[in-house]
Formats: sequence, structure tokens, C-alpha cells
Amino acid sequence: MSVPAKVSSRKADSELLIAIAAGNRRALEDLYLGYQGRLARFLSRFTRRHENIEEIINDTFMVVWCNANDFRFASQVSSWIFGIAYRTALKSIRRQQNHSAARSLEECPEQPVDPVLATEIQDWVTHGLNRLPDEQRLALELACHMGHSSMEIAEITGVPIGTVKARMFHARQKLRQYLPTLGGVISEL
Repeated sequence: MSVPAKVSSRKADSELLIAIAAGNRRALEDLYLGYQGRLARFLSRFTRRHENIEEIINDTFMVVWCNANDFRFASQVSSWIFGIAYRTALKSIRRQQNHSAARSLEECPEQPVDPVLATEIQDWVTHGLNRLPDEQRLALELACHMGHSSMEIAEITGVPIGTVKARMFHARQKLRQYLPTLGGVISEL
């Protein structure tokens, strides 16, 4: 019965956005509270710094507040919000890199490997994902970790659906090469 809940959520998001377009601050607060956790998890893939994530979320909802009138309901409200967050995160990272204050994903310190097998596998996959180009890694993470469809990923990232599918295909191909090597198994070519 999760489908009706999802449809209900989409309708509620649409109603909140209409209220925001009319200047209802309480609706903005409700939408913010509904998306804050999901956006924080999504944005943690760009930066580990909590204060950066909060700033990007706040900037995202400032854009939502200012542009709610411009939303034409051609896509889901969630895709629109995640797209804004994605573009805001990219701008923030570029701005930080220009000021030499940001750490890129590759510069983040590695987490110590936990001896528990599940943690080792997660670390192994994470290392493989970190070797992918940013666009390919993002497409896979949006699909696998966050459950977005290819169409939603296209809306979020602002690229054609064919590009999303190609990025996911190439990412999977590269992971097939990287993961055996990272796991200590040399693949025979």
C-alpha cells in the first residue's frame, strides 16, 4: 500500500507549493521539514561538512520560495527541489574551490575499515564509486541509494534521459573493472 502514500505525498507537495506561491510561509516551513532529511542525505554525497549542507538546503528553499510561481507542474515537486539542490550544491562547491576552502570528495579522509564483513563490502563499493567520474557516480547513487527513476534523475541533473542511461551504463562497466581490483582479485583480461 505504499503507492497511495506516495501519490498522497505528491499531492501534498503540490498543494504546499501552490500555497508557497501565494506567499504562505507556513507551507514553506512544512515543505522544508518534509525534505530536510532527504536533502541532507543527498547533499552529503557532495560535502561532508554539516554547515555546508545546511547552507545549501537553506539556499535551495530560498529558490523554492522565490520561484514557486514559476513551477508549471510538468514534473514532480520532489524532482524540482532535488534539481535545485543539485545545482546549488555544484555552485557552492565551485565557490569553495575558488576560495581553496573546500575538500573534494576524493580528498575526504578514508574511514577506517571495520572488520565486520558488511562494512568492508560497503567500503569496497564506496571506493569503487569514488573512482567514477562525478556525473556517473551521481547517476548511480540517485538510482540505487535514493531510489529515483531515470526520468527523475534527468530532471534533477538537467540532462536528457539518454545521457542518464549512458552514464549509468558506463558507471556499471567501470565498477565491474574496479571492484575486483579493489577487492584484491586481479581480473583476467
